[in-house]
This record gives sequence, structure tokens and C-alpha cells, in this order.
Amino acid sequence: MSRESRMLAGILLVVLPSVMYGGLTLLGFLTRNLPGYNDNPLRHDLWRAGHAHAGVYLVLSLVMLRYVDEAVLSPFWKWLARTGAPIAAILIPAAFFLSVVSPTAKEPNGLTNLAYIGALFLAAAVLSLGVGLIRAARRMNR
Repeated sequence: MSRESRMLAGILLVVLPSVMYGGLTLLGFLTRNLPGYNDNPLRHDLWRAGHAHAGVYLVLSLVMLRYVDEAVLSPFWKWLARTGAPIAAILIPAAFFLSVVSPTAKEPNGLTNLAYIGALFLAAAVLSLGVGLIRAARRMNR
């Protein structure tokens, strides 16, 4: 594993407990019947979705890092394959959380657009890594 991948994996593992803490916080909101969270189904659902997406994308990021250095990609595409999923792990949950910051929000605000940007980063990362791994496998068969 390259120095870059190892460093990013370390950072992601250090950040992961914050997602765990977020889950604990949401559990507290549910069990203490916090006004503004349980009273607003939209906010409740978007915050829960934001938390779930953050955890899943962080784990996906760690899995992808194990393969990035084996892929046949230019430096830019390796960078994108390495960082796209962690960027999505920030932008997509941020869209869910920040679009309903107000406890009385009736609909999400324009910050939901962050989710589309995050989805583009995630798609580019996954596709570039997939192509790079296919290229690496073809080179091995020669």
C-alpha cells in the first residue's frame, strides 16, 4: 500500500468514531424524545439517512484504498479513486443534515445539491477504480 493510501486510511479510521458518535447521538434523540427531531418526520428521516450514508461511504473508502495502488491509472485518476468516496462521505451526509437544520423545516433547502456533487465524486471514483483494475488484470494476462 502506498504512503498516500496508508495515510488516508489512517485518517479515515480516526474519523470513523465520529460517525459512531453520531449514531449514539441519534439514538439519544430517539430515546429522549427530543422536540424538533421526532416531531419532524422529514428531519428525522434525512438525519438518519445522512448518518447511514456517512458510515457506508467511509467503509467503502477503506475497501477501495486496498485496491487503488493495484490499479493501472494515471496519477490524477488514482487521486480521484483514492479520494472520491471520502469526499462523497462528507458531501452527501452534509446535504442531508444541512438541508433541514431548522427543527421546523417543511422541505429541504438548496443545500441538497451537495448530494449531487458528492454522487458525482463517488461515481467517478468507483468507475475509475473499476477501469484501472480491469486494465491491471489485462496486463497480467499478457
